Amino acid sequence: MSGFLSEEQQLLRQTIRDFAATHIVPNASGWDEDGTFPTEVVAKLGELGVLGMLVPEEYGGAASDYMTLSLVIEELARYDGAIALTVSSHNSLCVGHILLAGSDAQKQRYLPQLAAGAHLGAWALTEPGSGSDAAAMQTRAERHGDHWVINGSKAFITQGSVADVYVVLALTQPDQGTKGISAFIVEKGTRGLTAGRKEDKLGCRASDTTSLSFDQVKVPAENLLGKENKGFVDTLKVLDRGRVMIASMALGLARGALEEALQYAKEREQFSQSIANFQAIQWMLADSATELTAATLLTRRAAWMCDQKMYVKKEASMAKLYASEMAMRVTARAIQIHGGYGYMKEYPVERFYRDAKICEIGEGTSEIQREVIARAIFAD
Repeated sequence: MSGFLSEEQQLLRQTIRDFAATHIVPNASGWDEDGTFPTEVVAKLGELGVLGMLVPEEYGGAASDYMTLSLVIEELARYDGAIALTVSSHNSLCVGHILLAGSDAQKQRYLPQLAAGAHLGAWALTEPGSGSDAAAMQTRAERHGDHWVINGSKAFITQGSVADVYVVLALTQPDQGTKGISAFIVEKGTRGLTAGRKEDKLGCRASDTTSLSFDQVKVPAENLLGKENKGFVDTLKVLDRGRVMIASMALGLARGALEEALQYAKEREQFSQSIANFQAIQWMLADSATELTAATLLTRRAAWMCDQKMYVKKEASMAKLYASEMAMRVTARAIQIHGGYGYMKEYPVERFYRDAKICEIGEGTSEIQREVIARAIFAD
C-alpha cells in the first residue's frame, strides 16, 4: 500500500517502526502481563510529535492530517495495541473535541501541553448505565453563576487515572435527552474528581482504563466546550473520526498477526517440510492478506474523507466494522497457524488476538455500526 503514501508519510512510518523496535517490542509483553501504563514511552512519543499530530503549529502541534495519524496508529498497533489505543484516544477524542469546538482561549490554554505530551487527554462519555444509549446519561452539570457543578460517574475511560485534561459530557437540560448534553473541560486535581481502580482487562492491558466519579465538581463557566446543549452534536462528529482511528488500530493488529504467522509458517516444520507448503495454511494466509487489504482500502478512504472535511459517518462506520471484525479473524487464524505455541504468551499472536477484541466494542459496537450504515443506505 506504499504507493498511496507520500514520501513524508513513508519516512514517518519508518521512524515509528524504528521507535517501536527500540522502545516497544522489548517491553510490550511485560507491560501486558503487569498491566503497566508505559509513562516514559508515551512521553517519548510526545517528543516525536505523535501526541499533537492534528494540532496546528500555532499551538505547538505537527499540523498533520487524519491520514497520517491513521498510519501512525496502525504502525504502533503492529507491535502493541495498548500504545496505539492511548495515542488514538488522546489525539482523536480529547484533542479532537477541543480542536472541533474549543474557543481560541481554550485552544491556547490546553493544546500546547497536550500536543507536546506534557499533558495527556481523556474523553468521558460512557457511563455504567449508558454505553450505546447516550440518552440514558445520568451525569449532570448545573450552572451556578460563573461556574458549573458536575455530579455523576463515567465508566471505561481510557487514560482515566493518568490524564491531565478531561473532556466530559454531561446533561445540562435533562428533559431534552441527547439535545440537552453539553461538553466541559475538567482539569486533573479538580476537587471532587476521582478516578476509580484500574480495570483488569482482557486485552490492551497497558492502556489505562478506569471509572471516574464527579462529586460537586466545580468548573469555570468558560470551560464549557462548544455551545450549551450542543455537546452531543459535536460528540457524533468526534466519534466518526475516532472510529477511523480504531479501524487503523485494527489494521495494525491484523498486520502484525499476519506477519508473525507468515514467518512462523516458513520456519515451522512438520512431516519433514515447512508447514507453509500445506494448502490449508496457504489458504488461511491468503484469506487474511485479502481481508487486510480490503480493510486497509476502506480505512484509507475514510481517513481521506476526514481530511477533505467530508461527511464521513457511513464510511467511518464501514471501515471500523469491517476492519475490527477482520482483525479478529486474522488474529484467530494466526493463533491456529502457530498451533499450541499460538496459545502461549511466548508468542505475540495471542496478545494481538486479545487486543483486537476492543476494536469491535469501543467507540460504538459492531451492532451500532451496522445500524449507522443501514440508516445511511436507506437515506441515500
